[in-house]
Amino acid sequence: MPTRQPMRIRPRRTAGDLLAGLGALVALLGLLGGVPYALLRLAGPPIPPELLDIDLLTSQVGTGTIVAILVLLVWLAWLQLAVCVVVEVYAGLRRVGMPARVPLSGGTQMLANRLVSAVLLLFTVSAVVVPIARAGGLPADRPAAASVALSAPIAEERAPLVPVEKAKKVYVVQPPHGRHHESLWEIADKCLGDGRRYPEIYRLNQHKEQPDGSRLHMADLIRPGWVLDMPADARNVHIVPATQPRDATLKDHPDRPAELDGHTQTFTPGRLDVPVEVRPEVSHPAERRSPRETVTEHPGGNGREPAVVTDPAAQDTGLGMLDYLAGASLAAAGLLAALGRRRRQQLWYRAFGHRIVRPRDDAAQAELALRLGADAPGSRMLDIGLRLLGRSLAAQNRVPPTIYAAHLSSRTLDLWIHPPDLNAPTPWAAHDGGQVWRLPAHEGRMLDEQGLAGAPAPYPGLVSLGSNDGGRVLVDLEAAHGLISLTGAQSTAALAALAVELATNRWSDRMRITLVGFGEELTVIAPDRVRYAGSLAEVLPELEAAAGERGHGGDVLTGRIHGRAADPIWPPHYVLSAVAPSADEGRRLALLARKGVRTAAGYVVAGDVPHATWNWKITEDGRATVDALGFEVAAQLLPRRHYRALVDLFNTAGRLDGEPLSDELAPVTQTPSIEVRILGPVEITGPSPMEEGRAAIAVELVVYLATHPGGVHPVVLGGILWPRGVQAVVRDATIARVVAWLGTDSAGRPNLFTDESGRLRLGPEVRTDWMLFRDFVRRSHVDAPLRAVLLEKALNLVRGPLLNGRPRGRYAWLAADDLEYDVNAGVADAAHRLCEVRLANNEASQAVAAVRAGLLLAGDDEGLWRDLLRATHLTGDPGRMRAVVEALHRRPGHADGGGMAPETEALVDELLPSWRMRSAPTA
Repeated sequence: MPTRQPMRIRPRRTAGDLLAGLGALVALLGLLGGVPYALLRLAGPPIPPELLDIDLLTSQVGTGTIVAILVLLVWLAWLQLAVCVVVEVYAGLRRVGMPARVPLSGGTQMLANRLVSAVLLLFTVSAVVVPIARAGGLPADRPAAASVALSAPIAEERAPLVPVEKAKKVYVVQPPHGRHHESLWEIADKCLGDGRRYPEIYRLNQHKEQPDGSRLHMADLIRPGWVLDMPADARNVHIVPATQPRDATLKDHPDRPAELDGHTQTFTPGRLDVPVEVRPEVSHPAERRSPRETVTEHPGGNGREPAVVTDPAAQDTGLGMLDYLAGASLAAAGLLAALGRRRRQQLWYRAFGHRIVRPRDDAAQAELALRLGADAPGSRMLDIGLRLLGRSLAAQNRVPPTIYAAHLSSRTLDLWIHPPDLNAPTPWAAHDGGQVWRLPAHEGRMLDEQGLAGAPAPYPGLVSLGSNDGGRVLVDLEAAHGLISLTGAQSTAALAALAVELATNRWSDRMRITLVGFGEELTVIAPDRVRYAGSLAEVLPELEAAAGERGHGGDVLTGRIHGRAADPIWPPHYVLSAVAPSADEGRRLALLARKGVRTAAGYVVAGDVPHATWNWKITEDGRATVDALGFEVAAQLLPRRHYRALVDLFNTAGRLDGEPLSDELAPVTQTPSIEVRILGPVEITGPSPMEEGRAAIAVELVVYLATHPGGVHPVVLGGILWPRGVQAVVRDATIARVVAWLGTDSAGRPNLFTDESGRLRLGPEVRTDWMLFRDFVRRSHVDAPLRAVLLEKALNLVRGPLLNGRPRGRYAWLAADDLEYDVNAGVADAAHRLCEVRLANNEASQAVAAVRAGLLLAGDDEGLWRDLLRATHLTGDPGRMRAVVEALHRRPGHADGGGMAPETEALVDELLPSWRMRSAPTA
């Protein structure tokens, strides 16, 4: 569809045309001939003698020199006009279409264009040049066609054409392919030829309403069904009327890719860059699939027949989880820590031959999103930095400042304080006249966490409001000195996000959170902190009774920094209410909040509250604003479906029944050409090293295929390795690179190939240490004389935690996979069995060695620690026994609630009764 109607010129010249042409001709003659004649007569040549004097730059500038410079500038302006006229005349007479642009001559060339066009009308009935003022509307890749249409002679008898409606180019964001979701980078690469041009698409669509009522406010968050305006040079797009609504465009092009010219490449099983283990004459073209479909096998089939099934979880689950849970980086870090504590408690009761129950469906996707988004280093810096700040101020007997807000980025932690103070304690530094105290990230990473273990948390009310381009913005609920009013259609989602982060953050000690009218399910995440009430009337009497006992004013902060983390003087209490208060409840809440005075409490209430000191607003497009602080950020939200997924995740982590370990074993080659080692730091032996920048994704691809011998379709693999989205050509290039890297086996077969169903598989000579481990364990079950030898060989393969040292943000697929659960349980069971064999043979030291080998990988398995206690006790060495108990007490997770199982604690009391006296804290 043309985007502009060709101009039509009347075949007969009117009197107006003649007058305009004559006037333009006189003006051109005057400008081209009269101006230089006048300049030569009145002002002299372009470069007068005054400007040729070599002493001009060092001598004093006089009036004559200034006049000479002005004359030169006039000559240059005339020369620019003359060049523009020549360019326009050439374009008009030769009919080349759009004339060349003269640099720095926008207005001058426009004037020349109009004068030349009028003059040429005196001598031709043809259309002349396209006015530069209108040229911007033409697509950049169609100037030739436009110029031909505009310069063609028009027959007199032809009827005038009706003006054509303006058009625009749009792109419809596609639904997920398996677990792959489109990104702006991918769309820019496909439609504009360069992924780095994605900001152009973002700027064209920022804050424009989409068919689902939402708006684009973060460049990495787009949703299927959105209709994006595209730049004029975009390809693989739809062309629609400029005034057409987005929902009408979506209706015309539902879930249909706009790949109109074959520009987009897709992975085709059987292509030369990925070998296929079939006869050369057999071809296996890729089937066309709906964007909402993924590839699986027919139930009960032979495993080689492709089938197309709808994946309901792929429609919006992954995208939504990434939108919200992965974006809440500090809350994600706290939730993962809390989940780890719950999982350690599950391991207290794990039975031999069983693994702990793993999450599925939305719960598994929620954990995947948490693993992708968690900012554990940022959470640590916020926690340790604030505790150090409080301890430093206490040592100097200083009153802590009020922190209204904080900004956490990858480079710094900034605190906005009042009153301003230029004397920031080291390693903090004052900025902006003392209004900001800053802790650089490199300083925060070096803080001694163990040395600050007993320091109290001075600002537990800091909680994420949202994020901007630079990082996360947090506000202190206590700094409001009164009620906080929260309004907007998504206020409950904002309250849920506040509740989850407050309940799991690590920069607070003991606290209470009361949720009113929402979030009853959230109590499962942190039952020691969170409670639910149906109305404000239920909680107001208790709040009023406790208000008189709680400290207030400057004593709150001062008391905290001089207290202890384990026993804070004034544990804070935060009330988050999705129920708007009545007039009387609002008055009572305002009295509780004590406007203008800090208390160890915070009150966030949905709705317009008359006595609020801060007013938060969540806009329709997900922006959060705070009037008193002047903030506007992308709000941190947790919609109902997503916190239900979190609840399911924590409920699953609370199950004690367990799941039987799988006994399916793949064939194990004894002469591998490539070995993939995952029982410790990941290693791939056999191929030559890959270049560092590409190694991480290549190794992860090999690890996934090695641990999933049934194979996986390339589209599904792309969603697994790039959960935030990837372009098909990038995915295929990575696969082809890994094919070349792995090479062929001893029989000349490729080590990575596609089978007849289009699935990627590793060859028979690729082996993992996990496969070999399971083979040794299986053989130990049937070969009693060699049982100890085989189990020892299996445990000798363990070098550390599963995939230890894996890059942050990678291997998130482990959250929704059996591998991590199977490996931990399998290694712990093998170590337990070998320990029993050694103890039956009175080999206590060898039993200790067996258990320690298992603890290298399954360090949280409580059963293994009990085995270690019993085996060490039988060695008869009290010193070794004491060291084991101390290690058990110091292990990661013990101090933050992981603790010991009651059965383990009872065993320690029996075998080493004196341990409690040694570990008791001193006053």
